[in-house]
Amino acid sequence: MARGLALVILIGLVAGLIVRIVVRPIRVAADTSEKLAAGQLEVRIPERGEDVISTLARSFNGMADSMQSQITQLAELSQVQQRFVSDVSHELRTPLTTIRLAGDVLYDQRESFPPATGRTAELLHTQTERFELLLSDLLEISRFDAGSAHLDTEPTNLVRLAEDAIDQMQSLAEKAGSQLRLVAPGGYFEAEVDGRRIRRIVRNLLGNAIEHGEGKPIVVSVDSDQHAVALSVRDYGSGMSEAEAERVFDRFWRADPSRKRTIGGTGLGLAISLEDATLHGGALEVWSRPGAGSCFRLTLPRVQSEPVGESPLPLQPQDAFGPAPAVAELRPPAGVDHA
Repeated sequence: MARGLALVILIGLVAGLIVRIVVRPIRVAADTSEKLAAGQLEVRIPERGEDVISTLARSFNGMADSMQSQITQLAELSQVQQRFVSDVSHELRTPLTTIRLAGDVLYDQRESFPPATGRTAELLHTQTERFELLLSDLLEISRFDAGSAHLDTEPTNLVRLAEDAIDQMQSLAEKAGSQLRLVAPGGYFEAEVDGRRIRRIVRNLLGNAIEHGEGKPIVVSVDSDQHAVALSVRDYGSGMSEAEAERVFDRFWRADPSRKRTIGGTGLGLAISLEDATLHGGALEVWSRPGAGSCFRLTLPRVQSEPVGESPLPLQPQDAFGPAPAVAELRPPAGVDHA
């Protein structure tokens, strides 16, 4: 009996020793890995002795040192890039202002010039405006990258905001042959948002729809519930493949590089729109299919710092694979349909 008890105690001591020698270092390695994954790049596994576990610890620490060095280098390069973009954008403001003033003088007198010179003055005016817009977008992107963008919120009616944006884009839509329609079924339309940023999102979405809508109708929908408000822009143009839709919010990315821009965007509009939506605690998503058009959906919390929940509008439109609505159904262009 005594021998059996002694054997059990001996087995327990041996098991405890094995746990201490083998299992405990594995637990330390697992904990260290979790801390590294959480961003604590300075943590390391203690190195003791020359056994297999110590060899593993040294290899792990060497890998961690290499990762920390590369991540630190990438972070420094990112900061240098952000400062470069911001500084260059600021420095170009002064000469651009001078060019803009001189160009405006020539543009105002273009009718008194010979036809070729007048056309040159018009081109100078157009490209100066585009350059100014590009600088503004670069500065805005640099603010997002630096984490210095902030919201100036106030209760805003998204239906009224959408109507204003449609009015501003109406002439461009008419030139492209597209009819605009605003559909607002009813609900809680007011939300605590930064009106300037949301208006910019809607203009960017409308401009994108007009650019790729191929002269077909464009439908803007606004709906809401107790927790969230949503706005979608639906076009019936060529649409995008799944791979293209995944990159549509990338900076300067274009689905068809050979396609000529008719509106003159900078290639940063959708990227800035996504940043604006994220800053509000909301989401900007896209549904698109080749030949069936696209639908961009913006979902925002009605009250800041509260969760959004499900969007009041579906991402995939009900007419996803049906024909585009007739133009007659879309008049008046800036009208509002209330269910």
